[in-house]
Amino acid sequence: MSIREAQARKTTLLKTPTGLTPDAIRDISGALNILLADVFGLYLKTKNFHWHLSGPHFRDYHLLLDEHGDQIFAMTDAIAERVRKVGGTTLRSIGHIGRLQRILDNDGDFVTSMDMLSELRDDNRQITAAMRETHSLCDEYGDVATASLLENWIDEAGRRTWFLFEATRQGGG
Repeated sequence: MSIREAQARKTTLLKTPTGLTPDAIRDISGALNILLADVFGLYLKTKNFHWHLSGPHFRDYHLLLDEHGDQIFAMTDAIAERVRKVGGTTLRSIGHIGRLQRILDNDGDFVTSMDMLSELRDDNRQITAAMRETHSLCDEYGDVATASLLENWIDEAGRRTWFLFEATRQGGG
């Protein structure tokens, strides 16, 4: 067996049979991998802020971000498995995540609670926009299963955004 034949055989072993076209597999799995990298980035930022909160509302914010972190992390396996189900391959390393993620890290030594919550609010809005774009792509290719998962995650991200918005609202009653 030649090297070329061995390489072709290895990639064939990972191909999942689907009813999707090669273009659909490429585009949907590519979009989902970028989304997965963003979700990992958002998860780690949420946990970072959860660990480093301080101030008078510490307990409430600490519990809120812990809940958000759990919800965000729960998406990761489902996204990666969806990539495999549509016939693609998924992320393989932290480096791969770093190359794809669009959610910006925050390595600040100190970030105020309000700045943390505001940043996470904006990041959740960004994730929501990315999920809507991916949903449109899935609609284009007739991938209703992925679109259905995205609809639930869009709703969850909307709820996180709402809670973070209310927690950062200035004034009012």
